[in-house]
Amino acid sequence: MAKLVSNVYGEALFETATQKGNADEILEEIGKIEEILAANPDFERLMEHPGIPKQEKLKIVKEAFDGKVSDELSGFFNILVENERYKDLDSIFGYYTDKMKEKNGIGVAYVTTPQELSIEQQLAVQDKLLKTTGYKTMEMHYDVEKELIGGMVVRIGDRVVDSSIRTKLNDLTRQLLEIRLG
Repeated sequence: MAKLVSNVYGEALFETATQKGNADEILEEIGKIEEILAANPDFERLMEHPGIPKQEKLKIVKEAFDGKVSDELSGFFNILVENERYKDLDSIFGYYTDKMKEKNGIGVAYVTTPQELSIEQQLAVQDKLLKTTGYKTMEMHYDVEKELIGGMVVRIGDRVVDSSIRTKLNDLTRQLLEIRLG
């Protein structure tokens, strides 16, 4: 449910910014706001506190953001508070950021291997992904998971390519159990 909410609000913000032609500026503002909010966790607790009336929260948002961020973002904060969706802000901003990366041809890849890859191996993986995906650039994230035994798992968005030995062994085990049962 929360993901659906963040997608709807994130898409609305993205469409508004795209129509107004300031999508990149909004993305920069989002980055700065995220930094400020991360440094001030009390603000989030205040905005999510059930004992503080909505009108008071709207005043706080107006004081905090009006004239300091674009009108689109200032209005967006008002909408979030009005609809009691401030708690979804992180996932909404995440959705917007992902949409902007997609729009700008930036792919985000999560690569998991059983051991750390050398710089040369990382560059080879990145090059292969650039050639096969059509993205202009790739934002690479590497992780080590020894349980994979060998191979790798690559996730880009909701696409996953799993060539790990662990998965192949699990598949083989399942196939053998089906043969035995059948």
